[in-house]
Amino acid sequence: MKKTLFLSPPSFNGFDGGAGSRYQAKREITSFWYPTWLAQPAALVPGSKLVDAPPHGQTVEDVLKIAKDYELVIMHTSTPSLANDVKCAEALKAQNPAVEVGLIGAHVAVLPEQTLRDNPVIDFVCRHEFDYTCKDLAAGDPWDQIKGLSYRDPDGNLCHTPDRDLIHDWDAMPSVLPVYARDLDIEKYFIGYLLHPYISFYTGRGCPAKCSFCLWPQTIGGHQYRTKSPEAVGRELTEAKAIFGDRIREYMFDDDTFTIDKQRAIAISEHMKRLKLTWSCNARANLDYDTLKQLRDNGLRLLLVGFESGNQQILNNINKGIKLEAARQFMKHCRDLGITVHGTFIVGLPIETRETIEETIRFACEISPHTIQVSIAAPYPGTELYQQAIANGWFSDQALVANSGIQTSTLHYPDLSSAEIEDAVEQMYRRFYFRPKAIVPIVREMLGDRQMLMRRLREGGEFFSYLKDRRTQAATR
Repeated sequence: MKKTLFLSPPSFNGFDGGAGSRYQAKREITSFWYPTWLAQPAALVPGSKLVDAPPHGQTVEDVLKIAKDYELVIMHTSTPSLANDVKCAEALKAQNPAVEVGLIGAHVAVLPEQTLRDNPVIDFVCRHEFDYTCKDLAAGDPWDQIKGLSYRDPDGNLCHTPDRDLIHDWDAMPSVLPVYARDLDIEKYFIGYLLHPYISFYTGRGCPAKCSFCLWPQTIGGHQYRTKSPEAVGRELTEAKAIFGDRIREYMFDDDTFTIDKQRAIAISEHMKRLKLTWSCNARANLDYDTLKQLRDNGLRLLLVGFESGNQQILNNINKGIKLEAARQFMKHCRDLGITVHGTFIVGLPIETRETIEETIRFACEISPHTIQVSIAAPYPGTELYQQAIANGWFSDQALVANSGIQTSTLHYPDLSSAEIEDAVEQMYRRFYFRPKAIVPIVREMLGDRQMLMRRLREGGEFFSYLKDRRTQAATR
């Protein structure tokens, strides 16, 4: 095996794009997901090392000190961070011209030729589901025999091997949790709505939903949900408890839609109950009461739910497959059962208007999840939304994120400008959180847990700073 470094490169302050995050930008409060996309191939390569620079505050100079003895460096990149990540690759090559440097991630999965052509310093990119491609590279296999690889040959020609099949035997995939314990400081990872410290990881990949904006199923994971068996997940969690003891306050299943297979979710939750572990997961807003109750009884604390919009036509436009009335009923079930909900919303989806933004704000206030996240529609290459934006002339001249890392709107519509879409983010946050119905549960939560009190006070300062930065950014347009 080549000595292999898996790297999430240094980036702007607060960047969380090297992980399983749903968009690559600075968030409204300090937030870092675990670098699962890198940890999984790292678990396959003996003797490898994982470096997640952003949450650990590591600079390019820090990375260079670590990387000097490595033969192969595989970096996670994204559309907003590509230029920055290429600069890191250039620094690695300047230090050691013999080191092989390549990229993984959704951007290079769908634009391998362009990435290599525009960035001569990059030796290869791994397309689509890249875990075993990385393993073959580390094993020193000839590049022309490694499936799913695009690379530059010794004469400078760009070459592409056949696509690699999707992974179906997920029970054979090693756990990422020992890699976390070995290479990461779990105290560095924060998510506002999860208990701290937490751990997030995948028990499978792929999502049967066809949401037009969602990046990962359309670029890497596909639309077939391929999973580990409940027994394999139970073994992983038993190992996790042996490794971490009682340090971890919450486990987050970050599968795109963990609850899509209800019986499997219930079976895994039984392992959580056996191990006395608190947990959370992603879910769709149509889960039935009986399933929710069983999951709650087995340790479920929180659901992360993408509501996206309060306008039914917009939900139809993006192929969400959810009715607003079903979402209302789902929220009633969660309230009745005492399950906390973090709701995510997107402004600027096709084809947004001032009126539909108002509907979304009112809908969010009506169903009133415990906390919310408001994102701007991001048309990433490889998604249906990207193709729609090109076909309809919706693109503005904005980048996906500003130099500060704050998300901007690259879309505009006939009756709605990019600036109005961006303004709607602050408007929605203010109108949602500055209500007694939102404030009282958060205050009650703070009074019941000193750690949560200190966190919320810190996050409150970060939140207002974020809103100020967003207004400053808007003023410079």
